[in-house]
Amino acid sequence: MTTCGLVTKEKQPVPLKSIRVEVQVKSHVATVTSTLQYVNEEERHLEALFVFPLPADAAVCHFSAKIGDQEIVAEVQDRQTARDQYDDAVSSGQQAFLLEESKESSDVFSLSIGCLSPGQNADITITYITELSVQADHSLRFCLPAVLNPRYTPAGSDAGIVSEISSCDSVPYTLTLSVHVSSPNPISKLESNCTLDPLVFLNSDHTQATVNLSSGHKFDKDVELFLYYQNTHQPTAIVEAGVTTAKPGSLMSDPVVMISLYPEFPKEVMSSLATRGEFVFVIDRSGSMGCMMHNGEGAQIRIESAKETLLLLLKSLPMGCYFNIYGFGSHFESFFPQSVVYNQDTMDQALKKVNEMTANMGGTEILQPLKHIYSQPCYPEHPRQLFVFTDGEVGNTKVVLDLVKLHAKSHRCFSFGIGEGASTALITGMAKEGSGHAQFITGTDRMQPKVMESLRFALQPAVNKISVQWKVPDGITVNTLSPPINVLFQGQRSLIYAQLKGQSSESSEGSVIVQYNLKDQPVTNQLHFCLKPTEDTGLSIHRLAARSLIRCLEQEERTGGVDVEDIKRRMVEISVEAGVSSVHTAFIAINKHNREAVKGPLIQRRVPTQGLRCVPMMRIACRMGSMPNRPMPMMANACAKSDLHKDPLLQLISLQKASGCWELNAALARVFGKTEDELTNQKPAQVDGSVWATLLSLIWLYGYKIQQQIEWQFVAMKAASWIGSQNVVSLSQCVCDGNHLLGCQVKEETLGI
Repeated sequence: MTTCGLVTKEKQPVPLKSIRVEVQVKSHVATVTSTLQYVNEEERHLEALFVFPLPADAAVCHFSAKIGDQEIVAEVQDRQTARDQYDDAVSSGQQAFLLEESKESSDVFSLSIGCLSPGQNADITITYITELSVQADHSLRFCLPAVLNPRYTPAGSDAGIVSEISSCDSVPYTLTLSVHVSSPNPISKLESNCTLDPLVFLNSDHTQATVNLSSGHKFDKDVELFLYYQNTHQPTAIVEAGVTTAKPGSLMSDPVVMISLYPEFPKEVMSSLATRGEFVFVIDRSGSMGCMMHNGEGAQIRIESAKETLLLLLKSLPMGCYFNIYGFGSHFESFFPQSVVYNQDTMDQALKKVNEMTANMGGTEILQPLKHIYSQPCYPEHPRQLFVFTDGEVGNTKVVLDLVKLHAKSHRCFSFGIGEGASTALITGMAKEGSGHAQFITGTDRMQPKVMESLRFALQPAVNKISVQWKVPDGITVNTLSPPINVLFQGQRSLIYAQLKGQSSESSEGSVIVQYNLKDQPVTNQLHFCLKPTEDTGLSIHRLAARSLIRCLEQEERTGGVDVEDIKRRMVEISVEAGVSSVHTAFIAINKHNREAVKGPLIQRRVPTQGLRCVPMMRIACRMGSMPNRPMPMMANACAKSDLHKDPLLQLISLQKASGCWELNAALARVFGKTEDELTNQKPAQVDGSVWATLLSLIWLYGYKIQQQIEWQFVAMKAASWIGSQNVVSLSQCVCDGNHLLGCQVKEETLGI
């Protein structure tokens, strides 16, 4: 095992010993309490720095330190004030603890532990609240990040906390995790990428349950939990009471409502997908994309998985649209000078270049290719759809997000985080600012189904003219705290936070009305809710609302608001009032009852976070625009390369023409386990060879690959549409003959012809 540089000269272990995590899930909101145990095993006073990941949308709301029997609860203060207090306390021999959010990326935090005496223990407790994201199978995903990869910082950028990120091959601390789930709807099941103890239901209606992570877990990868509720797509409203002791009229004093919307589009409108558009695929080709998707058996190389996904995407595009493919690293290149019309010739050119792609382009500078793409004029009647694939190792996240937001009206952005440690701030932020959808591909996840789900979203009819109206009794006003809703997707959740000010003696019911246009048809969704606050929710809704408002103000500040200082003042005020983190505040705790003379300088130690197996321990400097000297990551070898040559599904898809048809030849016959003569001899006399080949391909897909339908759904739709345009005689008999030849029992109506 490689020595990480985070041990003493005597090879003593780093001070972080264990992490204990308790998760309380109520519906789709999780409150996470993590307790980190530190021990100073050195013979001198110690100062430790721990840089670690949290979900990008988390509202950090509690920070405390327990030394012996004494607990010190941190306060939220202006960031510079907190830093000054920390430095003064440590220099005077007092124990101090400082928790800060990175200014560069909202998913990175640093914890400074100052002046631990020799042999002393400290238990650090951090609590945060986060919303659980909705997955394609309607589950809710909770992720406890374990991996924080080094972030590439372009030349001239101020890396800040991000520059402190380091990684090593092993993490010496242990993890225990317990989860308590409660929901208005019954809990169907709970799954994880890690081994869990059996799920224990706490009541007969299965609305409450607990589960623990099995003992012996090594915290070497993100812990993912997937919650399945019955009727999870029901719109809901939660009204939370304010704090009676808070300043009157402030956010914390008034009730706050959280609205969860799941728009259901009319079926007749959703029956047809878009046939136009400009599709731009942006592929990370930095060195880290040469790493394995996961550390388990059968893992694929990231870049190889991306290449297979590009094959599916290119075969799924509608004829007549426009497309282009960009690769980026320390520099970038595009397949074509500008987007080109999708046809057989351009598709073949693109596939040849995809096959030649490798992870050989150095660092991860995504800003410049995005600038180039946005500088290209859009094609009329062809909405631009941007698909970004990256392992998310960038240090200038907020600069990238600001650029995406600046061009939000000219495109939609669909982002994909590949592998452990992809920046949640970058991936979710790009999708949010670009009115798209974010996906994370971790562990043993296959990239293809998640990407094709996003393509389905991209091909959905665009929703525009979205408006939100409130109906509340006289005497009550509504102050919306969330940014405007810019995008709606079928089956995906949209959240709205709002402050309810005033009182009314009239009706205790209110409603929110969301109106929008879908293919020029007006649609209205309305949700009625009770204005009376629900049971105690621990101010979680207020803190999530405060976090949402702070994020809006932060972006307004970066884009040069009218009064930057006033915006900063408001952020600090909201952060301190709500007790949640922000870029302008920090949590500070000082043990004022302990003051001990320190002899000599403090020993500084950096506590490791688990990183990519192929990335050695390092501090990221990158001031000259390139990565520091590092060994090349594990690259694809002969046995780890794409399985295209042996995966029958990928073989079949690779043979499809841009129009949607297949040719009757020996290569197609091999996919079916037949000879070309067998296919030809069974072909009905009145049927063209390409029609017969395409019909057989559809039957084979539905007969043998139905479990992977999400991956080939658009390939099949193109094929069915092409057959439908050929005026096939005796189609029913052809389907019957095809079933007999391939040993299937697929019904004609299933094929969608």
